[in-house]
Amino acid sequence: MKDTPMRDGYGKAIVELSQTHEDVMVLDADVAKSTRSEWVKQQNPSHFLDCGISEQDMVGTASGMALAGLTPFVSTYGVFLAGRAWDQVRNTVCYNHLNVKLAGAHGGISVGPDGATHQALEDVALMRTLPGMTVVVPCDAIETYKATMALYDTPGPCYIRFGREAVPVVTDDDTPFELGKNRLVSDGSDVVYFANGYLVHQAMRAAEKLEKEGISARVVDVHTVKPLDREDIIRHASETGAVVTCEEHQVAGGLGGAVCETLAESVCVPVERIGVRDSFGESGKPEELIEKYGLGVDALCEAARRAIARK
Repeated sequence: MKDTPMRDGYGKAIVELSQTHEDVMVLDADVAKSTRSEWVKQQNPSHFLDCGISEQDMVGTASGMALAGLTPFVSTYGVFLAGRAWDQVRNTVCYNHLNVKLAGAHGGISVGPDGATHQALEDVALMRTLPGMTVVVPCDAIETYKATMALYDTPGPCYIRFGREAVPVVTDDDTPFELGKNRLVSDGSDVVYFANGYLVHQAMRAAEKLEKEGISARVVDVHTVKPLDREDIIRHASETGAVVTCEEHQVAGGLGGAVCETLAESVCVPVERIGVRDSFGESGKPEELIEKYGLGVDALCEAARRAIARK
């Protein structure tokens, strides 16, 4: 299957949900073409509302819909949803445990030419600290579709984050997906990669490269950052004795932070974190930014070697 934007999976899911569930409403903040919520506007317009460039009002409107018994899906860029509207997400949605589904598009550094102001690198950290919030970072378009469908059946506040660029499709329709449960991508005995988003594909490539060196790397897709599958994290870390976390996000507060918090309370193993290190992004081609900010395959391989050396 050719490379496909994860947002296509989101668009497919919300169209289907709006057609099969009368309670589903899709809201957008004047970026419907980018988030793919435009597909609902085109195919099922009575279930679509464009709130304009007013993310805070959009979250407030969605909260009112949830109180009225509807299931709103709020769509905009992750950097604005997690940043500009964080007060409304915290005090209106989460404090009242409202059934609002938040979709943060354009996540990560690979947004590319849009630059630092549009590259969400802190959104997972901001969202996972909120009480009662479910946080999901799928790895491709198919998993994004499955995750979006699963969020409809998940009570309470939920945040799903996906990128802009077309990325390799590494799952298929039969690949298992269960919210809150990690997915073993490939087995290995020397080190484990805990990855999500586009970095799952990068970890798969790194594992293949390391295999040629005689290093056996396990790859685990941690699509659900919250609630984290703690027992599975502990098991893989204990069995391999070395860990590398991989995310298209700041190393502080995201998947790496969640894994380190878990391991600090349970099992002592070396951990190396792959992610953006205390820096804003910049404009550039996605593949160039991935390399510059240390998210490339060679960087993942070197992190695995360091983790193994620290055993």
